[in-house]
Amino acid sequence: MLAGADGLGGIQFESPYVAKVLGTITLTLILFSGGLDTDFGHIRPIIWNGILLSSAGVLITALGIGYFIYWVTDFTLIEGMLVGAIVSSTDAAAVFSILRSKNLHLKYNLGPTLELESGSNDAMAYFLMIFFTKLLTSNQDISIWSAIPRFFQEMCIGGLIGVIVGQGMVFVVNRIQLAYESLYPGITLAMILFAYSATNFIHGNGFLAVYIAGIILGSQNFIHKNSLIRFYDGISWLMQVVMFISLGLLVSPHKLIPIAGIGLLISAALIFLARPISVFISLAFTKVTLNQKVFISWVGLRGAVPIVFATHPLLECVGKSDKIFHIVFFIVLTSVLLQGTTLYSLAKWLGLEETAPHKQARSIHLADDVKSELIELTVPAGSSIDGRKIVEIDFPKNALIVLINRDKRYLTPRGDTELKIGDKLMVMAEDKNDINEVEACLGIA
Repeated sequence: MLAGADGLGGIQFESPYVAKVLGTITLTLILFSGGLDTDFGHIRPIIWNGILLSSAGVLITALGIGYFIYWVTDFTLIEGMLVGAIVSSTDAAAVFSILRSKNLHLKYNLGPTLELESGSNDAMAYFLMIFFTKLLTSNQDISIWSAIPRFFQEMCIGGLIGVIVGQGMVFVVNRIQLAYESLYPGITLAMILFAYSATNFIHGNGFLAVYIAGIILGSQNFIHKNSLIRFYDGISWLMQVVMFISLGLLVSPHKLIPIAGIGLLISAALIFLARPISVFISLAFTKVTLNQKVFISWVGLRGAVPIVFATHPLLECVGKSDKIFHIVFFIVLTSVLLQGTTLYSLAKWLGLEETAPHKQARSIHLADDVKSELIELTVPAGSSIDGRKIVEIDFPKNALIVLINRDKRYLTPRGDTELKIGDKLMVMAEDKNDINEVEACLGIA
């Protein structure tokens, strides 16, 4: 804001189109990063809770805050619903970054629930935003009954493309032979942008596609996995910075003063009424306790997503679109400052914080009765793993290939190392029972 037209910098940035393009790219990468860092095994037990929050929860929030705006302002009902749709979804980047940067460990799978909700609810919010925008700008009659089949079409196409691209990324990363490790982020980045664009081209939901692709990739074994996760984690932070800079440049401070009161009132209604009501209704028939529902209600962080969505009415020349954008500013600002800074304290007060065990460094003495086994096994002729990479074989989880002796040369095993007939493998197994599984994997009779 200080660098913008009304500030000291005097930068003239008045292009909603550029802001929308930047926003779409940033949101795509943020969602993929969140999916990549999400363990499907952790979200499996709470997947239905997450789906309820990201579908019914978003719908109830949008309708509730939309009607409130219609009641307290001069907005029409459809204009109020449009604002409600824009701010109805929690922001993936904000939730991911705050939970992880504060090292907040939550009980009862609350962390995965919140991350799944924030990563998947943008699809519903985007659909509602487009629907209400068309109601305001189209001369044709549009009914909700015609929108329902379109919604399921977008979700199904987005989910299908996400699964296909996710599996394709695993195959490509493990199969392709690039000269430098630093090139792998580039090829995955190209596939992410392709997934979003191709999904939108065939009338699917691109945001859902990239999030599911991230989950699929993150749940598989592939080479350079740790470095790719770190790369996209850094990209996610950078994308947040880009969006908040765009918000600051687009906002005109002199336009904020007249709507400050109503903007803060709407923000308070969203935080203290619409969001809690949507959470309690969505999770009414689940085993989620009262304290957990209260905490989930509070983690309704708004961030980059409403900023991206608020540029769409500007481009479509919706009436009061400029006022809508500046109202979104107050909602995002109060959400980050109020909710974001109090999450840790609220989790402790509600008794939902799980104390992480302290790691202590100590020396370990291996006694004679230790069950771990270190053995040497030779890959036999006719083995099915001949020519396959370590990451591709179903090697027992309780065993590890420590060293490979190939033609009197010692190789350090990596995920992309191909095994050959005659390789002598130094294998560490937890106990003797695991040795049989290792031998079966290698094809040793």
